[in-house]
Amino acid sequence: MYEKKFLDFHIDLETFIEDLTLIIDKNNQKVQDILAIKEKNFANFIKPFEMMDERLDKFFTPLSHINSVQNSEQTQEIYAKSLPILTEYSTAISQNLEIYKAIKAIYENEILSDEQKRVAKLNIQNFELSGAHLDDETKEKLQSIHLEINELSNDFSQNLLNATNEFELIVEQSDVDGVPQSDIDDLKFDDNGTLRYKLNLQMPTYIAYMTYGKNQKIREKLYCAYTTRAPQNAQIIEKLLKLKFEMANLLGFANYSEYSIASKMAPSTDKVIEFIEKLSVASINQAKTELEELKEITKDEIHSYDVAYYSEILKRAKYDIDEELYRPYFEQTSVINGLFEFLEKLFGLTCKEIKLSLWHEKAKAYDVYLDNKVRARIYMDLEARKHKKGGAWMHNWQTHCLNEDGNEELASAFIVCNFPASNESKPSLLRHDDVVTLFHEMGHTIHHILSKVNENEISGVNGVEWDAVEFPSQLLENFAYEPKVLKLFAKHHITQEVISDEMIHKLIQSKNFQSGLSMLRQLEFSLFDFKLHMKPYKADEVQNLLDSIREKTALIKPPAYNKFQNGFSHIFAGGYAAGYYSYKWAEVLSADTFFQIVDEGIFGSKTAENYLKIVLEKGGSYSMQKLFVELMQREPDVKNLLRLNGIE
Repeated sequence: MYEKKFLDFHIDLETFIEDLTLIIDKNNQKVQDILAIKEKNFANFIKPFEMMDERLDKFFTPLSHINSVQNSEQTQEIYAKSLPILTEYSTAISQNLEIYKAIKAIYENEILSDEQKRVAKLNIQNFELSGAHLDDETKEKLQSIHLEINELSNDFSQNLLNATNEFELIVEQSDVDGVPQSDIDDLKFDDNGTLRYKLNLQMPTYIAYMTYGKNQKIREKLYCAYTTRAPQNAQIIEKLLKLKFEMANLLGFANYSEYSIASKMAPSTDKVIEFIEKLSVASINQAKTELEELKEITKDEIHSYDVAYYSEILKRAKYDIDEELYRPYFEQTSVINGLFEFLEKLFGLTCKEIKLSLWHEKAKAYDVYLDNKVRARIYMDLEARKHKKGGAWMHNWQTHCLNEDGNEELASAFIVCNFPASNESKPSLLRHDDVVTLFHEMGHTIHHILSKVNENEISGVNGVEWDAVEFPSQLLENFAYEPKVLKLFAKHHITQEVISDEMIHKLIQSKNFQSGLSMLRQLEFSLFDFKLHMKPYKADEVQNLLDSIREKTALIKPPAYNKFQNGFSHIFAGGYAAGYYSYKWAEVLSADTFFQIVDEGIFGSKTAENYLKIVLEKGGSYSMQKLFVELMQREPDVKNLLRLNGIE
């Protein structure tokens, strides 16, 4: 018997806390019921234990989603009230010695399938990383720490969103010369008969002005505002570092970085640092050459707020490429349809839009078919607007699994981006970087929704090591530069003219423009994050650590007022603490796989077919190290990462 019904997107904010409390009460009772079973086994103990948290996630995810895409005082308040309730519950569960002992006994004594073994093994690891085996006093301390970390992370994120929304800079019409009209149309206003513009720190506007705005003083004002957002986050960082260090020590680890990699692919903290530094050494000479090339086009000193502007000038001169000439070819709807066609040609997927009442008129839903069967649902919310958090992400909602009754439950996920807004008279025209972003998030999405795993805790992205989770997203984004793929959707939105071979050639040539500098910047973030979580640094020491790393990685020194760390939400509010290196770690896997698929002609590739079956459909049911070797029949090769980035 199969249950193929998707959940309706519905959230009752008025009764949310009451409903959440009720679910948690039921879960706590369920725990007591299954603990009372005398002859415990996977089916009567671990399976219902798995599913009760799946149902809690299904209930809570809409609030988390709506708080990100339609943020309001009410969602902020309810989300903030929910966190301590959830944290208290999850910490108590994760430290429950009786559950830990029961799962361990089942793992050691029952004959289990590979999937069941993986579920039990990861549960045992999670219980031990949560301190289930420790004394009551230590558990109580850990519970208090978890609660405070969650609250501080939420505060960090909200401070950043508030600071972004509060800023505006009024400028004259002459100040926006050179900035694409499509990026600033919504910013103009009539100021007593004079046309003026309100610039803001939303990503489309900020990137557009930093790239094309000719007025250096305004660029600096925007840069200063952006890099000094939420100064109160400095104290939050200090508290978070202290708490995470203390938590790691209580669990028997030397520091939080060591704790972080216990559940990742990376074998040790030394190996992570060695990996980052090895890539830095490999990239530094090319980065220096790229900087000298940039300096040649201006006689003035280049500041941090000049880099994007002069880089665009150099890029045009070097490759004769103007991003604005490309945007008419990347109309949002055409790109989405082309992405779907690409997935159909590569994996046999079909995506069909369905009409649903969702949280915003711009949000859309699609059912995903494979072998003529509905496999999953995707929700997309792609345009920037006020009260929506910046950036782009995939958020999984439902997970493929078999429930306690043996009924199949299908997966669903959200894709959220912040592309230029459209209206009745103006389409949403994307930069190619936006296209890459959409492909990236779709890579995460299909990793989650195409799973065939029966156990929800290791299905889709669940159970995948954090330093491997970017593998599928990075793999898919690489195809956004391939001529075969681009010609599926890159059509002028007015003339329907397909993008020319010459334009594609220039795009590919420019792909690795300043890749050395870009690589160094990402490695700077990675090393800063990883070393930062090895000690409980004070606020001023955080800056000193960042400055010391920049001595080797930042060829252009940022101004003293730059407090990048206060906006580093990936590690302080997004789950990447001591794990930002994961992007590069996973990129080794994605580059390797990508080149093999390309060498096989992309469409009809045997490696792509195997990738669907081995990586996407198996989710987190095995270590990604095992799945990668099964896919490629060898260990990962870091040389392909450098090749992908055009670094000798």
